[in-house]
Amino acid sequence: MILTNLTTMNTKTLIVILGPTAIGKTSLSIDLAKHYNTDIISADSRQFFKELLIGAAPPDEKELNEVQHHFIQHLSVTDDYNVGQFEEDAIQKLDDLFTEKDKVILVGGSGLYIDSICKGFDKIPDISSNIREKVIEMYQEKGIEFLQKEVKEKDLIFYNQVDKYNPQRLMRALEVIYSTNKTFSSFRKKKNKERNFKIIKIGLHTEREILYNRINSRVDLMMNKGLLKEVESLIPYKNQNSLKTVGYKELFEYFEGMYSLTEVVKKIKQNTRRLAKRQITWFKKDPKINYFAPEDTQKIIDFIG
Repeated sequence: MILTNLTTMNTKTLIVILGPTAIGKTSLSIDLAKHYNTDIISADSRQFFKELLIGAAPPDEKELNEVQHHFIQHLSVTDDYNVGQFEEDAIQKLDDLFTEKDKVILVGGSGLYIDSICKGFDKIPDISSNIREKVIEMYQEKGIEFLQKEVKEKDLIFYNQVDKYNPQRLMRALEVIYSTNKTFSSFRKKKNKERNFKIIKIGLHTEREILYNRINSRVDLMMNKGLLKEVESLIPYKNQNSLKTVGYKELFEYFEGMYSLTEVVKKIKQNTRRLAKRQITWFKKDPKINYFAPEDTQKIIDFIG
């Protein structure tokens, strides 16, 4: 992609740092926030939860103290939270920050949550607890294959876009479908919402072998830091949607005696690599992303201006 200089209008600017898991988004975003003397908003849906201190790879205490972060560890795994609520909360936070800052950093690997800020979504109706419990029960009884089949049959457009291995996304779509008798994709904006700030998207990329090695090393580091103990403490909450995610669901299977610890660590690495591949595929669809290597901090600063 040919890069063009975007330093023309004197407007408020949202700098979006995106890319697959483990590529180095956190480090770069902190460097940029220091350079621009600004705050960071997290669009990583796993890092919202205060109990996921290791497996979600949130910024560590030192990094959180270096730069003001928002939407990091502000929820519990028992809280019910979705992308529509995040859009509303994050836009309000941006409005507040832009009263004092000319630039703000948005960082994450959750494409749906990034899109909610950059493009917006139609308001989705409230879902009754009966329908939510029904969908959770179906997932627990019939597995993710059932969710995939239901979404494919009832909303092929969303099925072709969604991370098919993320039960939270699939269950959310079915909740809306069962509640409204409309497809989930029909509530997604055909036309982007107008935002009162400029958006610059910076995508990080590197060779696949390097990324996969980083993923494998990070999983080993998480295990050394106590991920097994963290997951064990969360067993009472294992049926929460927020815990049906890579690194947690595999270790719950270990505690259920389904696999050895060696097998589970191998599965976490494999599933994290698959997650990274799906993230890359999602971001490839966006022609507005300008790509750089993770270490190209100065080039990114020069580009942003």
